[in-house]
Amino acid sequence: MEDSPARRAGVLEAAALELAGRGWPVFPLRPRRHEPAIRDWEARATTDPAIIRRTWEIAPWNVGVACGPAGLVVLNLHRGPPGDHGRQHLAQLAAQAGSHVPAETHTVLTPSGGEQLYFAAGRETVPRSTVRISPRVTASLGGSYVVGAGSVIDGKRYRVVAGAEVMTLPPWLASLVGVPVAVQPQPTSVNRSLEATIARELRRVEEALAGNRNHTLFVAAVRLGRLVNAGGLGEAQVRAALTQAADRHQPPGVLTSREIRRAIDAGLRHYATPQRNVLGAAGHGHVPGAQVGHEGRM
Repeated sequence: MEDSPARRAGVLEAAALELAGRGWPVFPLRPRRHEPAIRDWEARATTDPAIIRRTWEIAPWNVGVACGPAGLVVLNLHRGPPGDHGRQHLAQLAAQAGSHVPAETHTVLTPSGGEQLYFAAGRETVPRSTVRISPRVTASLGGSYVVGAGSVIDGKRYRVVAGAEVMTLPPWLASLVGVPVAVQPQPTSVNRSLEATIARELRRVEEALAGNRNHTLFVAAVRLGRLVNAGGLGEAQVRAALTQAADRHQPPGVLTSREIRRAIDAGLRHYATPQRNVLGAAGHGHVPGAQVGHEGRM
């Protein structure tokens, strides 16, 4: 059958309706391209079938999905040279977090050989940004959009390859992309005393003075890491909570993201070591495996 403009528009209209049926506001992209066809696309994105039908009757628009209004965080795994795909980068990040890459979530294959992994984060919690978390992995959040399944670029279609359902954004990924998450105690093992311990350590990190923040973060990672070792908390939960607490330092920016990650890594590696051998006296000392940040020597 001839691939006429009318037929293409019908296929793309159906794709837009299907995406909107999932509760994801959509808007038109230029035919066979990535760019929005309208201004104020985020505000005008819609799930209304009547508006979608009228819009896609005009032209064979590609379909944009507005991530913020949809409550989505979409990881874009970009294809590089052989052996250098976003999949490998994400697997390394997952291993560093002591976790794994969720394989069950809604996944779209792009015409260039990349992948889009869709995660639910809630409309109220999706920040407005696009985050690059590795050379081959970016995250589309609020204020960003993705090209939806069914769209066509260079004669090739975006197509769903896995996961009918969209998984909730895991804590370790939420930490990487800056989506707020809370430590969720495990009800079978976490009691009020444990909750108080968690809150106390996070408060110490938040309130640490410049010049001692790196070590305070390390100490908190050691102490909360022991709870991980005892089975009371998940490591990804601890990493996410400590990262957020460190990000709330005032003034901000004294520790870089890399320094924060290294201090947490060092603390969690030592969670089974007796505290007197690791923590030092009166909150001072060297953080094993961590570099002194530009806030000054400890």
